[in-house]
Amino acid sequence: MSGHREWLAPERFAERLDRAGALIRDAELGALLVGVGPDLRYLAGYDAMALERLTMLVVPAAGRPTLVAPRLELAPARSSAAASADLVDVVGWDELDDPHALVARLVTSPTGDAVALGVSDQLWASHLLKLQAGLPRARFTSGSTVMRQLRIVKHPDEVAILARAAAAADSVVDAIAAGRLLGRTETDVAAEVRDRLLAAGHQVAEFAIVASGPNSASPHHAAGERIIGAGDPIVLDIGGSFEGYASDTTRTIWVTGGDPARGPDREFLRLYDILQGAQAEATAAVRPGVPAERLDAVAREIISAGGFGERFIHRTGHGIGVETHEDPYVVAGDVTPLREGMAFSVEPGIYLEGLYGARIEDIVVCGSDGPIILNRSSRELRVVDGL
Repeated sequence: MSGHREWLAPERFAERLDRAGALIRDAELGALLVGVGPDLRYLAGYDAMALERLTMLVVPAAGRPTLVAPRLELAPARSSAAASADLVDVVGWDELDDPHALVARLVTSPTGDAVALGVSDQLWASHLLKLQAGLPRARFTSGSTVMRQLRIVKHPDEVAILARAAAAADSVVDAIAAGRLLGRTETDVAAEVRDRLLAAGHQVAEFAIVASGPNSASPHHAAGERIIGAGDPIVLDIGGSFEGYASDTTRTIWVTGGDPARGPDREFLRLYDILQGAQAEATAAVRPGVPAERLDAVAREIISAGGFGERFIHRTGHGIGVETHEDPYVVAGDVTPLREGMAFSVEPGIYLEGLYGARIEDIVVCGSDGPIILNRSSRELRVVDGL
């Protein structure tokens, strides 16, 4: 196991750790306990493997953070961005040691008073239970109180990576749409998507939804052995990890097989026209101060007015960054005011079960006076021969 290459400058991690300390104090916590996962990557630049062996970043309200790691993983821990820049102390533990007790000692108050501890959301329950047993007087709470505030607004360096990730995903969409589709299985096309994502610079090809024909009405369809034929729509939703940040885009393709008579029917064209307008208007509504839920309302109002309100069965979008899905969420109930630097998807869809569906998805950043659209590939319905 080894830490991944880091594309962000060391000062980004220094800024994050400093701000984390301030937010921990504001939340009246004694420390933040960060297990393996996106929060650890965000704060320390360390992509450790989730194991029964404890790896944990302890960020105290005051003082230097400590990265606790198994001795057999000390080398990658020490090569992490935060450790390489001497921003954290690295402490190893041997196979017969109790790492949970080690963490407990790091966060125990000198006076023995009860302490409040924030815990990263993706920490394994087995680790949390052992920490709770070792710290019976501590109060444990979700670390998202701190991490949400840290991660929700992207630094320009992060936005630049997200833009490169979007461009790489766009190139894959364009290549798939321009290539042979007729007669291939969904799984075959999905495999090509994954290969192309890696070739375009992604480190991980995380997902490749290739939903053809009636499967296009299932938003999270798992690519199967269905053979793509003439007259089939395809919802192509792809993404992965690029320089530590996520890509995610969806485009809709219609395969004619070279026969103009097998093109999209009138109802699908009407559906797609409504969808395209809803996606464009929801994107245009992006600006600082607008509640995230307003974008969902804009898209939903247009789709409902077109008669497809009950066929729009998911939220309009989600935040994106080191994870594909993170705050804010573009859905009714998320009243988070948009701020400059927030990044999220805008992806309404319309799905006629048993028949067909369509979705259009871009990654959008809230700019100082409006939307910055990172995906540049055409949002028009791609009507292709597929030969």
